[in-house]
Amino acid sequence: MSIEITNESVVEVDTDRVLSLARFVRAELKLHELVELGITFVDEAPMTDLHVKWMDEPGPTDVLSFPMDELRPGSDASSPVEGILGDIVVCPQVAIQQAIAADHETINEILMLVTHGMLHLVGFDHAEKDEEIEMFSLQRKLLSDFYESEKQ
Repeated sequence: MSIEITNESVVEVDTDRVLSLARFVRAELKLHELVELGITFVDEAPMTDLHVKWMDEPGPTDVLSFPMDELRPGSDASSPVEGILGDIVVCPQVAIQQAIAADHETINEILMLVTHGMLHLVGFDHAEKDEEIEMFSLQRKLLSDFYESEKQ
């Protein structure tokens, strides 16, 4: 399987919907259908450990991305390449808190975090203002298009 989802968290996550989103984003980014992507849901303690180890930041965070083969979005002019996209780690407990603050459903926060993580895996970043505008604009479009596709 090219997309593997593991829920190691005590929080129940709609992994079928997460898988649908990941497939949708993969297609929209014109990535090869066989790129390998791992999505893991973990509780706050393991996320805190990862956050400290890799970002040197205290406490849990919402999502971390670990790119592997430095794949980039494809285009109509080039054929997508196979490879290992990387891994995304999401903390559902943090997602729950953020969903409450944003006044939307937890699954919507989780889907946003997975989309955000996938964009990081293909090279998007938000360290600079222009990068942030580009990344978050694409993130909103991908999610909007995904929600629209679910209605059909």
